[in-house]
Amino acid sequence: MRKLLVVGLIVMMGSCEQNTAYKAKLDDPETFLSSMKKLSDVIVYDIFSPPVASRIYVYPSIAAYEIIAQSAGSKYNSLAGQLNGLETVPQADSEVNYNLAAIHAFLVVGKALIFSEQKIDDYQESLYEDLKNDGLSTSELKNAMAFGEKVAAHVLEWADKDMYKQTRTYPKYSVRQVDSLWKPTPPDYMEGIEPHWREIRTLGLDSAEQFPPIPPDEFDLTEGSIFQKQLAEVYEVTTNLTEEQTQIAQFWDCNPYVSHHRGHAMFATKKITPGGHWIGITAIANRMRGSSMEETIESYALVSIALFDAFISCWDEKWKSVVVRPETLINQYMDEEWLPLLQTPPFPEYTSGHSVISRAAAVTLTDLFGEKFAFTDTTEVEYGLAARDFESFIDASEEAAVSRLYGGIHYMMAIENGVDQGERVGEYLVSKLKTRKEETTAGLD
Repeated sequence: MRKLLVVGLIVMMGSCEQNTAYKAKLDDPETFLSSMKKLSDVIVYDIFSPPVASRIYVYPSIAAYEIIAQSAGSKYNSLAGQLNGLETVPQADSEVNYNLAAIHAFLVVGKALIFSEQKIDDYQESLYEDLKNDGLSTSELKNAMAFGEKVAAHVLEWADKDMYKQTRTYPKYSVRQVDSLWKPTPPDYMEGIEPHWREIRTLGLDSAEQFPPIPPDEFDLTEGSIFQKQLAEVYEVTTNLTEEQTQIAQFWDCNPYVSHHRGHAMFATKKITPGGHWIGITAIANRMRGSSMEETIESYALVSIALFDAFISCWDEKWKSVVVRPETLINQYMDEEWLPLLQTPPFPEYTSGHSVISRAAAVTLTDLFGEKFAFTDTTEVEYGLAARDFESFIDASEEAAVSRLYGGIHYMMAIENGVDQGERVGEYLVSKLKTRKEETTAGLD
C-alpha cells in the first residue's frame, strides 16, 4: 500500500511538472527568436524589397514590445507618445501571460504584412500545440490571444496610416536619358524600387529629411575630376579583387532577388535583405548575452525602428539626387564587357543603403550591448557563406559599407557619406527613445 502511495505521488509530481513546462518555454527567448526567424524566412520567400522588409520587421516588433512593457513589474516604458502617431496601447483587462500575448501579437501583425499567410498560420498552430502539450490551458491561451489581437489591431490601425498603401498607387519613376542620372541596369533592367519611400511616415525621426548627407560629388567625367576618380576607383578595385575582398562583398550582398541567365533559361536565388542580416545579428547578440525574453523583444523593437527610419532617410536622398550607378558609366565609357561582382540593385546609387542602415543598426546595438561586443556572424551560413568574426557592431558596419565598393555597385562617396548619415540617424534614435524606466532611489537623500 505504501509502495502504491509513493508511486502515486511520483506520478502526480511528474504530472505537475509536465503541466507547467510551457511556462519555461514562454520565458525562454528562443521561443521569440524562432518566431522572428520564421518571419524572416517568409520575407525571403515572398521576395520583399529591402525598404518594405524593414516595415514588415518593425510593426510586429513594436506590437510585441508594447505588451511586455505592460507586464507586472516591467522596467520598460511604452513607446506610445515616443513614436510618431502611436497612441496609448490597449491594456489587459484580465490576468494574462504577457510573453504569450506578445508572441501572438507579433505573429498576427507579421501575418497581416506578408503574402504567404499560411506559413505563419502553420508555425503558430505548431507552436501553440506544443505549448498545450506542455500544459498550457485553453483558457490561458484564449486570454493571451485575445489581448494579443487587441494590441495587434491597434498597431495595424496605426501602421495603416503610414502612407504605405497610398504610395502603392503613385506613379513609377520615369527614366531620363541624362548621363548623370540613374538608369535601370543589367541583366533584367528592372524599374526603380520605391521611388516614393521617403513619403512613408518615419517613426522616431522628425521627417525623412532630418539627416541629409552632404551632396554627391558633381558629375564630371573629365579625366582627373573628383567624380571621374571615384568611378575609376570602382573599376580598378573590382578588376583586382583579393580573395578576402570577394568574400566580404558576397557575405554582405543581401540581395533578396538575384537573377541568373543561362542561355535562354533564367532562374533566381533569394536571400535575406540587408535589414534581415542585422535582425540576424541581433539574434546572435541576444544569445551571446543570455538576454531575457523582455530584453530580446526590446532589442528587436529598437533595431527594427533604426532600420526602418534609416531606410526612409536613405531613400529620401536616393530619389532626390538620382545618381547613376557605376555599372552604367563603366559600360558606356570605359569597358563595355565589365560586370560588377554583385548584381546592381534597381535604385539610385547615392547614398549607399547598406552603409546607412548598417551604421544605424550598429549604433543601436552598441547602445544595447556595449562598444567592444565581439561576435561571430553566422547569419549567411544558411546561404552557403562562411561565418565572419567582428570585434564590434561598428566594425561589422564598416565592413558592410565597404563591401559595396568591392561588389562594384557603389562609389566611395556613397559609402562614406552613407556611414555618416546612418551614424546620425542611429545616435538620434538612441538619445530620443527611452525604453528603460529610470532606476528609483526611494528613501535615499
